[in-house]
Formats: sequence, structure tokens, C-alpha cells
Amino acid sequence: MSRAVIKNEKRPFISRKSLPFYLMILIPVVLTLIYNYGPMFGLVMAFQNYNPAMGFLKSEWVGLLHFERMMDMPDIQEIIINTLRISIGKIVVTTLAAIVTALLLNEVRNSSLKRFVQTSIYFPYFLSWVILGGILKDILAREGLLNQFLGLFGMDPVILLGDAKRFPWLLIWSETWQQTGFNTIVYLAAISNINPNLYEAAAIDGAGRLRQTWHITLPGMSTTIILMAILSMGGILSAGLDQILMLYSPAVYSTADVIDTWVYRAGLRSAQYSLATAVGLLRSIVSFIMISLSYLIANKTMGYRLF
Repeated sequence: MSRAVIKNEKRPFISRKSLPFYLMILIPVVLTLIYNYGPMFGLVMAFQNYNPAMGFLKSEWVGLLHFERMMDMPDIQEIIINTLRISIGKIVVTTLAAIVTALLLNEVRNSSLKRFVQTSIYFPYFLSWVILGGILKDILAREGLLNQFLGLFGMDPVILLGDAKRFPWLLIWSETWQQTGFNTIVYLAAISNINPNLYEAAAIDGAGRLRQTWHITLPGMSTTIILMAILSMGGILSAGLDQILMLYSPAVYSTADVIDTWVYRAGLRSAQYSLATAVGLLRSIVSFIMISLSYLIANKTMGYRLF
């Protein structure tokens, strides 16, 4: 009889032991709902002629009109090409720089020097583009440190921030400067998981460090390299809004104007709220599809699962 009573006894949904943990995650959940999901209600502007004075509920409903306008914009093709060119360039160059840096650091035997170099290249990752943009402007501006140094040798100033052809490369290399340290740690972790017996066997067979790197280290890193590359594809339409806003000017709009910057100018400066929302919504949908495909490919090829 007592066993039956114990068996049928209902447990409370939240026990006293688990209550502190639920309370601990309550604040992050509430903040996420307010700041991440709450603003999604504003997506209705993409289907309205939004008027701030009338609000969401009373603004005129126009359906897909702004999406049609977006496709008819004369500069939409240029903006998409700029976005893809800068995003793909960042993915390729940042990945290659991190791989090469990880391989070089793996060959350093002086632990103090290795920690110093690793800390130095990792430090920019913790700085926002407000700070990094100010540093780059002080260095690369017409009267910046770089041109002052060149002037000591009688050389003409180099205009990087106002040169439309050079500016995309400036974005790519400055992104590489910021991200290489973090990505290097990921690849160093992959290298540390390689069986050291493979290197010993290769050394016995007469393989030097270069051959060991080519035939052991790189194949051992291949899974991580492919995984990082696949996951980075989810942000292929995000060329780095904060970075570009800190560095660009109207002189480089032809090569540096991307989807995010156009939405920023159209929505906040020109007050074309509905059109800017439509462009941002379409970009988000494409990004979501790319992220989903990236995880699907990662799961099918390497068994990577987030959930």
C-alpha cells in the first residue's frame, strides 16, 4: 500500500532545489524576449507605408510593394556584389591567416614567446570597432602616422580611407587583424588533439617539419577547418556594419556600400523605414537559409550538431 502511494505521488513542476536555477536564468530569458524577439513585431513595417505618427496598427498596408521597389532600385545589384565580395574576402583571408598563424605558433618551442605572441594577436578581438576604427583612422588618415612617416622620406601620401579601389581590402585586412587571434586558438586546439605518435613515426621515417606539417598537421586540422568555413557561410550577407560605419565615407560608397549600411542610411537618415525594413528582412531570410544549410552540411559531413 505504501509503495503504491509513493509511486502515484506527483512531483512538483519546480522543486525547491531547482528553483534557484530557474530564477538564475529568468533575467536572461526576459531580456532576450524583450530585446531580441520584441523588436521583431516591427517587421510589419516592410508591408506598410509606415508613418510614425500613425503607428503600426493604423499605417497603410501595401503588401509586397516595398520588395518590388527594392528589386527596381538602380544600385541594388552593386550593393549585393559589394556585400558578397567583402564577406567572401573576409572569410577566405581570415581563415588562411588563422591557419598559417596556428601552424607557425605550433612550431615555436619557447613557451614564453609563444604566450606573448598569442596574447598580442588575441588582444584586438576584445576591442570594439569604435576603438579599432579610431586607431586605424589615426594611422591611415591623410595626416595620420603612416603618411607622416612616409613624408620623412619625401614620399607622397597614401590615401587608403578615401580610395574606392583599396578600401575593400582595408576592410578585409583589418577584419583579419581583429579575428585572427580568436580563430588561431581554435586551430591550435585542433592541432593539440593530433596524436603525437604520428610525428614520432614520421620523424623515424625521415620526414622533416615541413613534411610533417603537410601530411599530419593539416590533415588533422581539416575537420575543424571545414567546419569553421561552413559555419561562417551563415554570415555571408553580413559584411560588418559596425566596422564599415567607423571607416567609410561617401567617397568609397561605390565599393564599400553593403546591405547593412544601405539599410542604416535609408532607414535612419532618409526615414524610408518601410523600404529599409523590407531590405533588412530579405537579408535576414537569406542569412537564415544559409545558416540552416551550413548546419545541415556540417551535420551530414562531420556529424556536427548544435542541438
